[in-house]
Amino acid sequence: MRPGVPIGGGPTVSHVGDKTVYIPIMTSRLLPRSTFLRLMAGLLVVVGLSTGCVSLEQRERAMTFRASKSDAGSFAGLPAGVQEMYLPVGQGQAAAQIHAWWWPDANPDAPAVLYLHGARWNLTGHVRRMEQLRQMGYAVFAIDYRGFGKSDGELPSEQMAYEDARAAWAWLSRQQPDPARRLIMGHSLGGAIAIDLAAGMAGGPAQARGLIVESSFTTLADAALALTFSWMPANLILSQKFDSLEKIKTVTMPVLMVHGTSDRLVPSHFSEALFHAAKAPKKLLLIENASHNNSMWVGNGQYQRAMDELFGVPLAPAVATPG
Repeated sequence: MRPGVPIGGGPTVSHVGDKTVYIPIMTSRLLPRSTFLRLMAGLLVVVGLSTGCVSLEQRERAMTFRASKSDAGSFAGLPAGVQEMYLPVGQGQAAAQIHAWWWPDANPDAPAVLYLHGARWNLTGHVRRMEQLRQMGYAVFAIDYRGFGKSDGELPSEQMAYEDARAAWAWLSRQQPDPARRLIMGHSLGGAIAIDLAAGMAGGPAQARGLIVESSFTTLADAALALTFSWMPANLILSQKFDSLEKIKTVTMPVLMVHGTSDRLVPSHFSEALFHAAKAPKKLLLIENASHNNSMWVGNGQYQRAMDELFGVPLAPAVATPG
């Protein structure tokens, strides 16, 4: 990758022990100057200087998740019909509660989606995507991982997020006991969490109708290198792996990969790689002119058709309207 200009116009300042280290952060002129880019670039270099330091691992986790406790600027209040709840996770001193939204359909037998969001925004930043799933005829269950929104904790981790997703799936499985009417969906970092959840179901009886992964990546190291330097040993440096490429090979349920072709944060070739590694039945949907966050909005009709074709989820009969 051709070096460009220093991000922010100067070096990154980091403290390693009692020393101050000035690190020039360079990237391509073609890449967006996003917060994620600046943080991950600095992270890779800083952690490389002092591997094994607990404080640096914590910094890495903070930069990976960028968890927000605050409402998104677009949030206009809890949508009508959403039920708030808390789920217990962890054990002993690690016991906690995660905040969740259950948005049921008018028909109690409607198919249901477990929605797993990505980094930065909590549930309040994902209302539009949930609304679209509801318009397609699905009930939606969504959680905030520990450290996000109203959930307990301050600093998420890869393993915590996986554990939170499993707790959410256990709840949804009781709410909608028919595996043929349950789907797993993850966006961006949530796609890696969704893949881990689906991979854990391989080898047993069917637990879900299918898996939807939108705007995600092969591994966290690959995603970081796409935004920084290709020569860095990120796979050795990063403690948070999110190795979706290996896990997707074990998933046995139908898989729908979705990505916007104009995604400048996580390029669409990552979804192509995941698609090629996945078992059939599978489908790759590349949505023209869609960015990292708006694939469902830009390609709404294509999205729904792809879901119908691949999963064939039997939508519940409409509830009769009193005459």
